[in-house]
Amino acid sequence: MRMVLPVLLGAVMLGGCVSVKAPDKPIEINLNINVKQEVVVSLKQDAQDLITNNPELFPK
Repeated sequence: MRMVLPVLLGAVMLGGCVSVKAPDKPIEINLNINVKQEVVVSLKQDAQDLITNNPELFPK
């Protein structure tokens, strides 16, 4: 921020116009990798518990 302020002041003093606007597109951060891994591990453990606790449902 310390470097930006002198540049903005210099532009205004020279008669320039400074405009700041939000970007047209939102910034997207994809964090789905960790969520998917946790869900898969959880479902795998649940399936293993179901098979172990109900051997009659899944005969060998």
